[in-house]
Amino acid sequence: MEQTRVSLANGIELDVVDEGPRDAPVLFFLHGFPESHRTWRNQIRHFSDRFRCIAPDQRGYRGSSKPQDVESYTPDKMIGDVFGLADALGVETFTIVGHDWGGAIAWGVAYAGMMNGRVTRAIIANAPHPVLFPQLLYTNRQQREASQYFRAFRDPSHDPLIREHGLGALLMQVFGGDLTTAMEPEEQAALLRDWSDPDAAFGMLNYYRASPMEVPTLDAPYELPEGYQPFALPRLAIPTLVIWALEDAALPPANLDGIEDVVVNPEVVKVPGSGHFVQWEKPAAFNAALESFLARTA
Repeated sequence: MEQTRVSLANGIELDVVDEGPRDAPVLFFLHGFPESHRTWRNQIRHFSDRFRCIAPDQRGYRGSSKPQDVESYTPDKMIGDVFGLADALGVETFTIVGHDWGGAIAWGVAYAGMMNGRVTRAIIANAPHPVLFPQLLYTNRQQREASQYFRAFRDPSHDPLIREHGLGALLMQVFGGDLTTAMEPEEQAALLRDWSDPDAAFGMLNYYRASPMEVPTLDAPYELPEGYQPFALPRLAIPTLVIWALEDAALPPANLDGIEDVVVNPEVVKVPGSGHFVQWEKPAAFNAALESFLARTA
């Protein structure tokens, strides 16, 4: 997939795939950690005959701008990049599609787009809702155990290892060798090359370091803190599809509990037999869910 370099008004430069008819409805794809635009290869191939498919390497990744300070990766800046990229490409309205960290950003883009009228639909894959997830980290043992890697990613004692050996060394230490075993060999090789760049490694990790999310230790009480107040967000009122791979070791299906309380009439599609990276582990099921949703909400 050919990329072009796009300069945003905020000074960030992103490498972007932009395929499909220029006058077609726009699908904006946001990848997660620790991948790139290539995670959407099956979707861009499938939909670019009738949709304009835009998939950036987000800030911190591959050839895109990689500021090294943590403050450059706060959620407001990541959300701003999406609208800045839309402006730079002359896109007024679009459907946002996101997975993992890209899904977390997509939730924010969807809320902002609901307010400014620029986002018509949201498609979120294995990315928890910003109101529900913090509560789950306090109260759900499975989710808290699965999220302890947050604490490792935020630990500066690992920085010398990352500077010398790149992100792959830390991922091996935290997750073992299972992260890319289901991936095609050529895609696995591409990721290993990406992870070898220390600047990109710190860019990727800064998503975790800049996040306001608190991950309690395993011995902390499994209850909401006294006086806890969730993020003050209205119910998301644009058409929303949530796709959830049921074998995701990092994000169990408990993240779907209460989704109807924070999204108006959400459509939820559960994908059995798939781990976290559902868009390329089960591309046929993923694309079928998108097809149905996009046709019904056109």
